[in-house]
Amino acid sequence: MRFAPSILAADLADLASALQVCERAEAEFIHFDVMDGHFVPNLTFGAPVARALARRTHIPLDVHLMVSNPRPMLDDYLAAGCARIAVHWEATVHLDGLLTQIRNGDARAGVAINPATPVESLVDVLPVVDFVVLMSVNPGFGGQPFIERSVAKVARLRQMIDRAGHEVEIEVDGGVDTPNIGALSRAGAETFVVGSAFFGSSDPVTKAADLRRAVAEAS
Repeated sequence: MRFAPSILAADLADLASALQVCERAEAEFIHFDVMDGHFVPNLTFGAPVARALARRTHIPLDVHLMVSNPRPMLDDYLAAGCARIAVHWEATVHLDGLLTQIRNGDARAGVAINPATPVESLVDVLPVVDFVVLMSVNPGFGGQPFIERSVAKVARLRQMIDRAGHEVEIEVDGGVDTPNIGALSRAGAETFVVGSAFFGSSDPVTKAADLRRAVAEAS
């Protein structure tokens, strides 16, 4: 299991403290949502914030670009020191080229898909992708309820990856919490983005331990 707290759910006026909480929880990644107010109806962070966070923590930044035209900003996020960058399948007609650009910039390349996008649409990019971000809510806002059919979708994607013989990590983003994380793990997910359930908890470090325990018990 790899745990990726979503910094969007933290106190945005005190991101330095949020990073410290993530470090105490031994998070594997910091999930960093970039929204442009166009691809999704919200506006969040930019590359300068990513650069500042990367300087303040040893935890790698897992960047999720929910933007309509990701190509012009890729170099800024690569220069900011982001370890992983995912672009949306729905947001570009030149996905293969974007994934190659990310890899050439020494970052892990990911592709994200919305709940209504079938996993089968990824079959031709699996050889050049490092991870898939499977959205289990409709992107744009935190705190949404988990879409239950996402578990079966993870299982289909895992089967497709394994049959093709690729080493592609499955990351799930949206509504992840203790009631569903075990089922997602059994279905084949490996990395879990947790926002409101983590930062909204009265004890985030204990919450992280509970999430890890649920995955261990499911396995």
